Amino acid sequence: MLAEAEAKPRKSLFTLKSAETIFGELEAVIGEDAPKSSTARAAVLAHIRKTLAEARQQAEAELLATGKGTRCAQNLSAAQDEIIAALHMFATRRVYPVDNPSGAEAIALSAVGGYGRGTLAPGSDIDLLFILPYKQTPWGEQVTEYILYMLWDLGQKVGHAVRSVDECLRMARADMTVRTATLEARFVTGDRTLFDNLVSRFETEIMPKTGPEFIAAKMAERDERHKQMGNTRYVVEPNIKDGKGGLRDLNTLFWIGKYFYQVKTSHELVGKGVLSAAEYRLFYRAEDFLWAVRCHLHFVTGRAEEKLTFDVQPELAQRMGYAQRIGMLGVERFMKRYFLVAKDVGDLTRIICASLEFNHAKDMDLVGRVLAPFRSGKSRIKGETDFVLDTGRLNIASPDVFEKEPRNLIKMFLVAGREELLFHPDAIKHIARSLRLIDNRLRHDPQANDYFLTILTAPQSVERILRQMNESGVLGRFVPDFGKIVALMQFNMYHHYTVDEHLIRSVGVMADIANGGLRDQLPLTHELLPQLNDTRLLYVALFLHDIAKGRPEDHSIAGARIARKLCPRFGLSPAETDTVSWLIEYHLLMSEIAQARDIQDPETARAFADVVQSPQRLALLMILTACDIRAVGPGVWTGWKGSLLRALYYATEPLLSGGHSQVTQSDRINHARHQLAQSLEAWPSADVDAYVARHYDHYWLRAEPELQLEHARMIRQADMAGDGFAGSIRIKAFEGITEVSFYTPDHPRLLSLIAGACTMQDASIIGAQIFSTRDGHAIDTFRLRRSFTSDEDEKVRATRIIDTVKQLLQGKRQILIDLGKESRHNKRLKPFALPAQVSVSNALSEKFTVIEVSGLDRMGLLHSLTHEISDLNLTIGSAHIGTYGEKAVDVFYVTDLTGQKIMAKPRQRKIHDALMGVFHPREKVAHG
Repeated sequence: MLAEAEAKPRKSLFTLKSAETIFGELEAVIGEDAPKSSTARAAVLAHIRKTLAEARQQAEAELLATGKGTRCAQNLSAAQDEIIAALHMFATRRVYPVDNPSGAEAIALSAVGGYGRGTLAPGSDIDLLFILPYKQTPWGEQVTEYILYMLWDLGQKVGHAVRSVDECLRMARADMTVRTATLEARFVTGDRTLFDNLVSRFETEIMPKTGPEFIAAKMAERDERHKQMGNTRYVVEPNIKDGKGGLRDLNTLFWIGKYFYQVKTSHELVGKGVLSAAEYRLFYRAEDFLWAVRCHLHFVTGRAEEKLTFDVQPELAQRMGYAQRIGMLGVERFMKRYFLVAKDVGDLTRIICASLEFNHAKDMDLVGRVLAPFRSGKSRIKGETDFVLDTGRLNIASPDVFEKEPRNLIKMFLVAGREELLFHPDAIKHIARSLRLIDNRLRHDPQANDYFLTILTAPQSVERILRQMNESGVLGRFVPDFGKIVALMQFNMYHHYTVDEHLIRSVGVMADIANGGLRDQLPLTHELLPQLNDTRLLYVALFLHDIAKGRPEDHSIAGARIARKLCPRFGLSPAETDTVSWLIEYHLLMSEIAQARDIQDPETARAFADVVQSPQRLALLMILTACDIRAVGPGVWTGWKGSLLRALYYATEPLLSGGHSQVTQSDRINHARHQLAQSLEAWPSADVDAYVARHYDHYWLRAEPELQLEHARMIRQADMAGDGFAGSIRIKAFEGITEVSFYTPDHPRLLSLIAGACTMQDASIIGAQIFSTRDGHAIDTFRLRRSFTSDEDEKVRATRIIDTVKQLLQGKRQILIDLGKESRHNKRLKPFALPAQVSVSNALSEKFTVIEVSGLDRMGLLHSLTHEISDLNLTIGSAHIGTYGEKAVDVFYVTDLTGQKIMAKPRQRKIHDALMGVFHPREKVAHG
């Protein structure tokens, strides 16, 4: 699709060398050598390679200087055209000349696919169609092979077909892919009459009356491609070519336009009434930007890479001139622009498809299943005077509906959700043209805000309607603070979507729960929901919880301030506003405590309860936290995280409801011992008593009952076998983890050795519990992130870890100094810069000093940290391992060798410096 240049003429840095010029140079480089000789062929290949390299260097220089992506793609395509034409010229004139060619000795070379559109990225495939008059001849075969082998030897990926005109047409009728390729065929060199004959017959024999069939196939193909890519354009590592809102979507629009409206360029769609002049400019700018990104991407990676991975995003941002601004990295500004362009592509898709559906309804029967079905005529909607049902879609009753009453811009979305209707394309156009009417007066209109609150708290439709409001631009205009985070990406590996998409998805999770979904995944949430006084507050809090992202200050505090401003506008009372702003300010707290603190330590629940203060807020925060985590991205929520949140809830709720005074710590210990004894009723009572006596009191408080039973069975089996070492495995499918426990005589480096063994088996550690017995043994349980779908495969890996730990303890294996250094995981983290932080606190636990370490994650990090802690003569009571994308947050509850807290400031400083040295080895040396 040759997008037309809109910039003023300027001196180009790209000089196109013609085929005739290249042919003359080839004659010069072979000199007196016979054209068919290997020497001549090598000389031709070397010169063509040099010519291609020069063309690419010039195209890249032009791209860096102008930023014009389409021009770069056209320059590369034009250079390829001249090289192929020169090779054809050399093959037919010098290598395989024919003095008196017959009609059969003719050939036309046509570019097809992306190359056929006259655009190429540096790493794109070269798709060629060799067109023959009848059938292949020896001469035609020789010429074709010469050209193809030259291109292959250049290192180019060449897709090709050799067909007669009749074969082309026959295959185009039967195969939609061939039909699309033929639609885009463009003459490059050879017999022009052959090419023109193919195009003429294709347009008269294939295209008439098959438009709806072609469109249906292309739209179905697009939908399947989107499904495979995750069906959203807002993933933080998008595919520039095949992703939603990418170049292939623009290609699909042009294929449809070219096939159905018989146009040659995208600009002609304006004359056909499909696009307005403004919409065409949007088309052109989107195409130009996407081509710039794709060409830069290929130049940077040196290959046909189509995914904007984290490791290339910063360099692309720099090459395209996106510098850092307050609150936003340059790479985040670049990706925001990308997502806004992807949104524009989505808008264009809706416009063109709607135009086809409504302006050509009688021709579109075959497309009915792909484009939404419709019924003819208009009908009234009960109780509504400003809106009508038009061909099955929601439309405005008259052109002045919004001018006459601007609040209708909000009400229309309310009606669409309530009546479960899609929008008529005319309505979408009117909304887009009326955005200027959304001003401060409308934003503070009580009725408009009541409409919006109703939309926001309607579980049956809220996610769909919010997304439509966002796509149309209404949401960002009506709530300007939301507009600031539209298409905003956070440059980290934890968040999978842009901020606006994450907020809409989190509200959607809440709606799913309210509609009865996710009952198995979120059991506690379903128990709590009926107990809430007002679930509306959750929808509002979820909609606003990350609204202050991208600002220089803490987004939780700034978000709470925004909520205090917006909630009264939405119609919430002062008490409701206070609750929503509190939820936003503390929306990360429950997740952080559950994943990074010892929940079985009584001080943890007490400190959390001091912040929460009421059972109602605890329930609200529990549900909000679950919705927030589930909306971060696929696989982020796990049953393990759910179990941690539930454990924190159950530990805190009695403290807020008054139940804590009824159960003392000694009661809890006695209850745990009694419960285990009942589970071990098959054991002799003396054995049970002896086993129970081996554990310290804190074991009964911190190990959950199921784990206590697993430990008892593992230890008894080891004791009966006379083995001082034992391991056990529990596959916890619901939590998405594999639990591996170890029983062995205590060892100062045991935790470090186990962490090293896990790294040696490529296992990701997400938690660890460490216990000691009164008779000098250690019972350590590691929780590993599940890697295999099969339980059996999980068991095999866990068994290897147990065997490795045993060999390390026996000295039969050693841990390498650079353990995990060459991991693919570590290479993927290279683009990220994350400052390391170490805090040493005695305020978080009554019995332990709590060390919190955060920084850039890497394979082997836990082994290095625990190895250092052992060198510091510290005893680890429990470890809580957290990974948030590229960020590791590891928390250790420690004492000195006598079981006391670390109170001395110099020793605390030594701990800090030693652990910082794990992230910065040079600093470690400097601190000695």
